[in-house]
Amino acid sequence: MKLVVALDLPSRRENLQLAEKLKEFAPEIWLKVGFRSFIRDGLPFLEELKKMGFPLFLDLKLYDIPNTLATAGEEIGKLGVEMFNIHLSAGRRGIETLMERLEKLPNRPLVLGVTILTSFSPEEVEEIYGAPLEEKALQLAKMGYSAGIDGVVCSVWESRKIKEATSPNFLTLTPGIRPVSTSTDDQKRVATPLEARRELVDFIVVGRPIYTSPTPEKVVKGILKEINGI
Repeated sequence: MKLVVALDLPSRRENLQLAEKLKEFAPEIWLKVGFRSFIRDGLPFLEELKKMGFPLFLDLKLYDIPNTLATAGEEIGKLGVEMFNIHLSAGRRGIETLMERLEKLPNRPLVLGVTILTSFSPEEVEEIYGAPLEEKALQLAKMGYSAGIDGVVCSVWESRKIKEATSPNFLTLTPGIRPVSTSTDDQKRVATPLEARRELVDFIVVGRPIYTSPTPEKVVKGILKEINGI
């Protein structure tokens, strides 16, 4: 299981300072760059992080018609990031078109599909999708797997069932990870790193517990010990 640190701080300078503090852990840990950081800081920011030796997860959650999804994904594939994501709700045709386009690249990134946002409660899922949370997440994951995607973004509590319904090699990445005794913030379906490891998760994303700490490197060391069973 790999740790992905979310770079969600308010400024480029603060994010780079955090990355510098964690540089000793590269390339063991990954960095996640989301909407705000990428829109504000762009490709030069990604290049600075790559120079530090970190694998990068570009978290833009693409969602559009098949051709637009594929062309956008193709451009991301040229940026040199190791992984990015889309919304599985974009549908089978969109996913297949995207993956066909990416296969033409010499070194394509991993592509993950978002099942259901971990900020949604079961009641919100029913309201939006008209189906129970676990049922809809599993349905979307199975569709993504058969369409050729590499894995899914899901909650810890869906990871094992998704792998059982698809393949042990079908990747799962889980936000909403909180070390013991930290706030759950706006995530509804959270878990500890140890629980994620038990549920066969491949990548865990941790943000606030790391970047709000005065000693983020110590928090990272503790998480790595937990996920490695030390």
